[in-house]
Amino acid sequence: MFTGFNIKYPEYEVVTPHTNQSFTLRCLNVQEEENLRGSVLTPNKVAEHLNKVIFDVTVTKPEGIIDYNTFLKNLTLKDREALLFGLYHITYEEVRNYDIRCTACRHEYQVTVKATDMLGGEMYPNDDILTARINITLPISNVVAVIKQPTLFEEAELSKRSTTTAPGGVESLAETLVVDRFEYTPDVAKEPIIINNRDDVVTAYKSLPARDKKFIFEGYTENFGKYGIKLQMKTICTSCGNEDTVDVNLMDSFFRMVLSS
Repeated sequence: MFTGFNIKYPEYEVVTPHTNQSFTLRCLNVQEEENLRGSVLTPNKVAEHLNKVIFDVTVTKPEGIIDYNTFLKNLTLKDREALLFGLYHITYEEVRNYDIRCTACRHEYQVTVKATDMLGGEMYPNDDILTARINITLPISNVVAVIKQPTLFEEAELSKRSTTTAPGGVESLAETLVVDRFEYTPDVAKEPIIINNRDDVVTAYKSLPARDKKFIFEGYTENFGKYGIKLQMKTICTSCGNEDTVDVNLMDSFFRMVLSS
């Protein structure tokens, strides 16, 4: 009976940009790649499959992460992006070809680039991102939105709720992941009313003036969302010489490799 090869899998260290934790990942094996390929058929399960695969291929973890549950609770969505890049980098070839369309003359040409040469971004400067809360006073409603950085655990809980949510409500559920609570003080009250039940938060969010929504996400981006990895490459059109900076979608690139293998 076959009991397995004695394989030393390639490994890659990743430091997460939000929580500043070090992980060492190994490359995917054939079975794990097949599992991810199957997850594409159920889009609402992609995040869950990614989380499980990343956890399973992690060779070394920070001391506080002892199981899958603590993994979800101690990492953010931006952290997962960094881990996904590590998995992408160590599993597939370092050098890849990308088809580019020039923004000036619309000429299509191909660029060959190393994955690590595209990697940039900014680390969150403090160690409190899992507990940090930022108050944003919304200018139209005068409601205070207390925003946060969601964890993978909160995203997973949302996924469970979204299976019983009408299609039009799933987007609102996802958007309110960044809202910890709302606070407002009616004219007749002296103490603020706090809205922190998740169903109430979603209902309250939907009732806000449309312009207030923009301020919630501007506040989130400035305080949390701008930190993380970024994949970009500079290109020069082979036809007209125009220089472009192209953003590379990591999720699309990763699953393109998964599906083409």
